[in-house]
Amino acid sequence: MVPLPLFGVPGGVELLVVFFILLLIFSLLLPVGMAYWVYQDAKDRRGTDETLWALATVLAGLFVSVFGAGAVVLLYLLIERE
Repeated sequence: MVPLPLFGVPGGVELLVVFFILLLIFSLLLPVGMAYWVYQDAKDRRGTDETLWALATVLAGLFVSVFGAGAVVLLYLLIERE
């Protein structure tokens, strides 16, 4: 059996696991933060459905990617301009 190259590096596999955990945390927290910003902005505008926009941002971030959440925020900014 041939050993994997990462197993020869001290902390190689552990660092890879830590990297993926940090990537997962970042990919979950960024859409939630964007949704919070959209919710607060829509609530200040009075007349927009802030819950729907925030929910769409979180769902796009969770199911599509951070880019999906960014697309919803961009769409929100284009549609809800006053």
